[in-house]
Amino acid sequence: MITKDGRFAYEAAGDPDATPLIFLHGIGGAARAWRQQLARFSPQFRAIAWDMPGYGRSAPLASVSIAALADALQQFIEQLGATTPILVGHSIGGMIVQKWLAQSPKPARAIVLAQTSPAFGKADGDWQKSFIAARLGPLDRGETMKSLAPSLVKELVGDDPDPKGMELARECMASVPEASYRAMMLALMGFDQRSTLKDISVPTLLLSGSKDNNAPAPMMAKTATFIPSAEYVELAGVGHLANLERPDAFDEALGRFLNSVATKM
Repeated sequence: MITKDGRFAYEAAGDPDATPLIFLHGIGGAARAWRQQLARFSPQFRAIAWDMPGYGRSAPLASVSIAALADALQQFIEQLGATTPILVGHSIGGMIVQKWLAQSPKPARAIVLAQTSPAFGKADGDWQKSFIAARLGPLDRGETMKSLAPSLVKELVGDDPDPKGMELARECMASVPEASYRAMMLALMGFDQRSTLKDISVPTLLLSGSKDNNAPAPMMAKTATFIPSAEYVELAGVGHLANLERPDAFDEALGRFLNSVATKM
């Protein structure tokens, strides 16, 4: 589906009048990475997954930053008429949710920060530079997203990932436009929302994987202590792609949280 303004492509399932539950994918993802979750949660919610700007059929942004992506999220929400949504952000999607909360006048009903971070640190830090170089270097040397997809996905996952989920992860990664991948990687540089964690006033779930090297579990557990109404859940043996590696475990943790939010509504 495409929004009325033609800017955003998305997939959706469930009653259009139900509470909106919006899923935001990571740098190597796509709306279709959330299809199991759309099926699982559409009986209760209007389950929606966007293709981030520059992905799928969504129009790219003129200039990419986390702040610009958060503005785009607000415009997407307005296009859908999805007032007070529940937002589930994975990886950079979780960074977009944090920035959106900090700059949005209209609050969410609840948020899920899945395998993400409140900061990427200094733009000129050694770790940050080596992280970017490791990911963009192969493209500079002539590799393509399609040729890199199998190794990129393999590096991200933990123990015994679901084979179908891995196939979908590779397919999503292979289809990311190189320009979008580069722009999103560079958008991470300097991202830092640590000072606004204390201002998050909605029910919040932080979901980590014990084998995640990109958003390490100890860092996420610490992040949870700074958010007043946060709950922390760690999935054992899971890497960075929880909803594709262990979809049932991811859905169970998310479902428990959503049920607890529903009882407070």
